[in-house]
Amino acid sequence: MKPSILIVEDEPALVDLLRYNLEANGFEVRVGMDGDEALMLVDERLPDLIVLDWMLPSVSGIEICRQLRRKPTTRQVPIILLTARTEESDRVRGLESGADDYVTKPFSPTELLARIRAVLRRSRPALSDEGLNYADVEMDLSAHRVMRGGSEIHLGPTEFRLLRHFLENPGRVFSREQILDAVWGRDIYIEQRTVDVHIRRLRKALNAHGGKDMIRTVRSAGYAIDTQGAGRGLRY
Repeated sequence: MKPSILIVEDEPALVDLLRYNLEANGFEVRVGMDGDEALMLVDERLPDLIVLDWMLPSVSGIEICRQLRRKPTTRQVPIILLTARTEESDRVRGLESGADDYVTKPFSPTELLARIRAVLRRSRPALSDEGLNYADVEMDLSAHRVMRGGSEIHLGPTEFRLLRHFLENPGRVFSREQILDAVWGRDIYIEQRTVDVHIRRLRKALNAHGGKDMIRTVRSAGYAIDTQGAGRGLRY
């Protein structure tokens, strides 16, 4: 699942810049244009992180930060203050209000992305775990979930490990012995035909919603995940 970022900013051009860069890097984005709207959006659904402008209509970013830190339900939500205030006293004031980081304008979108990821690693380690995808299959390793074409695929633990092995090596053919070593381990004795059983279960689950069969059986060689015209396996 994509980490959710709430942008609280009243400059439309800056909102567009932030939204574009965050969504291009795998984040779900919501936007509040002022303090009151931001508090309402947080009450509706907690974001994984808030990028918060200091100077806002109605309620300042500093006051929003203080309010969120006073409530048990929002006390742990990471906040990055985004502001044109560059004085050391302002930075200290922002951090003392409860912000986790402080970024001054003008800023580099690349640096802001790095700071967002760093804060998420500290506050929500699971969100920094890897995911894998290939063609229309997405695997979220932290949530232990698999999606294909937008539909959730339900897998047992062994099938999950088996699919992960294939997604990490798309197009490569593995013998049954190689699959046993990679998925079950070298120190466990399991008959090679057990691989066939779990391959059938994985194939059935992946094709449950009518998708093209991605598991290729190579006679006298083994199995691979492969599909005509599919993209390469990627980490994100």
